[in-house]
Amino acid sequence: MARLREVMNKNGQEGPDTRGEMEQAVAECRALFEKKTRDYGTSWRVMRLPSLTDQIFIKANRIRSIQESGENRVGDDVRGEFVAMVNYAVMALMQCDLLVDGDAPLELPLERAMALYDGQVKLILDLMMDKNHDYGEAWRQMRVSSMVDLILMKLLRIKQIEDNGGRTLVSEGVEGGYMDIVNYSLFCLVRMGGE
Repeated sequence: MARLREVMNKNGQEGPDTRGEMEQAVAECRALFEKKTRDYGTSWRVMRLPSLTDQIFIKANRIRSIQESGENRVGDDVRGEFVAMVNYAVMALMQCDLLVDGDAPLELPLERAMALYDGQVKLILDLMMDKNHDYGEAWRQMRVSSMVDLILMKLLRIKQIEDNGGRTLVSEGVEGGYMDIVNYSLFCLVRMGGE
């Protein structure tokens, strides 16, 4: 299990540095996103939201398959799949915003792509900290396998919303699902430590 970074909390007692741990996990994801953007540009912009959803599904399904079988034949590490899920979900959120801006080009300058990435991550981390407060750091006691199941459930919900043309009766929509996927993936990265 990952060693917790301890800091003084608001009450002057030691506690986990959740924000710091999350920012460290995000830094790992961001570094890969930036390198790939330098290599490939923003070619992901051609993908429709259901395609990005399916990319995340492929990654989550692979993790679950490896967890259940105990065998990894391809050899790519599972940690990299969580990083990929974070980045694909952030891309999906960026795409949601960019689709509203009908004039956004497919190829974005690196600086703009990174600014959009950082903006989405800030929103996600702020939401995570609010939820984490209310849920009392419950994720620290959860199994990584349970969080993978929750990611898959979120993906199935997103796919259903997409198949319904984005219409929902009581649900928060795809954006909330993508944000939850990022947070669960970050929780998994923290729980796994620097493996």
